[in-house]
Amino acid sequence: MAQTSPTFRRRRLARRLRQMREQAGMTLEAAAPRLDKTRSSLGRVETGQSRADVHLVRSMMDLYDHYDPDLLDLAREARRPGWWTKYNIDDRGFIGMETEAATEFEASIVHVPGLLQTEDYMRAVFASGLTTARGDRVAARVHRQARLADAEFPLELVAIVDEAALRKQIGGVEVMRDQLQHLVEKAQLPSVTLQVLRNRDGAHAGMDGSFILLSFPDEEELDLLYVSHIVGSLHIEKPEEVAAARLAFDRLRSEALSPANSVAFVERMRDEL
Repeated sequence: MAQTSPTFRRRRLARRLRQMREQAGMTLEAAAPRLDKTRSSLGRVETGQSRADVHLVRSMMDLYDHYDPDLLDLAREARRPGWWTKYNIDDRGFIGMETEAATEFEASIVHVPGLLQTEDYMRAVFASGLTTARGDRVAARVHRQARLADAEFPLELVAIVDEAALRKQIGGVEVMRDQLQHLVEKAQLPSVTLQVLRNRDGAHAGMDGSFILLSFPDEEELDLLYVSHIVGSLHIEKPEEVAAARLAFDRLRSEALSPANSVAFVERMRDEL
């Protein structure tokens, strides 16, 4: 099931293009006009916000006096549609990055993490949104979940869930009972670590909201912090901010129940419904 993500390829290409310019000893201000770009537009290319086509990459290699055919391949890969487009999903970057990630750390305060949701639970969550989203989001999420059991390139998930999220009866009693049973079953996967933050333990480091951290197998790739909000999301790469989020996540892990005790806790909640 190993896949490639144009989002990820664009980010990798951007980093390589920036490095190539810097190695040539050129500033953005000096390079931009010689590439028929403004400083800001070239800056967007070097941060992965804008695509660099093959023609631009060739021009950059000529200007920087450095030929690398791998860059041309990356430019071509970055233009190919991502797997999620077949579900008519308009991804803003997260799905593409998750596709290439090796580990996902998720602190979920208000609902069960998406990768551990049942289809009925998903539908109930999506139905509660402010707007009607395009595409088959349920099918796309099920597709993403398959990575947890993929033999070729599995995604490791470390999920910390607030007890309040588990007690909220999204979709009704039956849907929630099935969801809790689903959590118990998924926690048995070698790729999944589930921990629960109990209500009785009071305030914790995740009180400001849910967040996700992605780490990648390529050591050159910076970890990514993803924070969703009511009208969009933030993708944060600044090392100091990502490090602060990782510190908060590690603190949450130390405050949460152990994986074994968390599963037993979820089982008791399931039996109480």
